[in-house]
Amino acid sequence: MARKKRINNLPSFDELIIPTLKALIELGGSGSIKEINAKVYEIAELTDEVLQIPHGENGTINEVDYRLAWSRTYLKKFGLLENSSRSVWALLKSDIDPDKLDYTKIVKKVRELDKPTQAKKDIIEEIEEEVTIELYETEEWREKLLNVLYTISPSAFERLTQRLLRESGFFQVDVTGKVGDGGIDGKGIVRMSGLLSFHVIFQCKRYKGTVSPSQIRDFRGAMQGRADKGLFITTGTFTREAIKEATRDGAPPIDLIDGELLCDKLKELKLGIDTHQKEIVEIRNDWFSNL
Repeated sequence: MARKKRINNLPSFDELIIPTLKALIELGGSGSIKEINAKVYEIAELTDEVLQIPHGENGTINEVDYRLAWSRTYLKKFGLLENSSRSVWALLKSDIDPDKLDYTKIVKKVRELDKPTQAKKDIIEEIEEEVTIELYETEEWREKLLNVLYTISPSAFERLTQRLLRESGFFQVDVTGKVGDGGIDGKGIVRMSGLLSFHVIFQCKRYKGTVSPSQIRDFRGAMQGRADKGLFITTGTFTREAIKEATRDGAPPIDLIDGELLCDKLKELKLGIDTHQKEIVEIRNDWFSNL
């Protein structure tokens, strides 16, 4: 990945290498991609404006997350990180001091790597392939699903939300959305451990944009005195300030479901999504030779 010209204070992938290490240290040595990225946003003091710069024209990820994928892969090639099949990344050493590392030397060292035991493959192509697999094999189906959700009617999306909540254990789920109701689209009850019940009011926004803190405040104002909790569901994303507003101390709590989590829940509950396991057939030559 060639170092791109800085746009709107958007750091290059190599400038995000040290913040990635610091993020993992703060997370206790390991973390999911989402956890690591969120921590890097804080450490690098990235603004919401920067985080909203998309990668490509129709992609579901932003440019920062794309560059962070390159940062993680370079650190893996350098021997400081490993990742599992569950997309959890971890430090390989517990005594890493990021302040003593130079990201330019890390990049240079990785680019000098060679593999004498196999046909030589350009290391940049290899890294690009790994990043593509990590991002696009997992993001492609989400992008397709979100594009489908954008095409259905608002009432169909509300019914989908209703079904999603019912399948997740809610009962008495009603779609009540109407003009002048403060953005409230429905209500339901969720029971915890079969004992405690909570009245929940939800709002569902079907669009590609980001939800702002003012929208969270408006929703909270509408739900005040009418429910124990609020649930805000969107096919888009939430700004960091919106996330902070949703969990602000002293205010009724609001849980957030963004487009990525919505897709994951629909997949988990098999709502409009079928998953297929690929069969791999391996011939055991040793078994036949021992007959």
